[in-house]
Amino acid sequence: MDIKLTNGKKTIIRSKIQYEANVKHFEMRGFVPFDEVKKEIKKATVKDISDKVVQLKPKKKKAKKK
Repeated sequence: MDIKLTNGKKTIIRSKIQYEANVKHFEMRGFVPFDEVKKEIKKATVKDISDKVVQLKPKKKKAKKK
């Protein structure tokens, strides 16, 4: 039986026997079983977005050379 492992970016498939033999190795590399990873989906509101907007400063005018 195969087991899916993920570290967030990459997903790999290994046999259950190989995973159980090398659990510490996979944990050290950041891989956990795919079923244990639950992503929370948070909906952005207008207030959250407006709090993160940075106001831009006007550009300084340079003096013209004559």
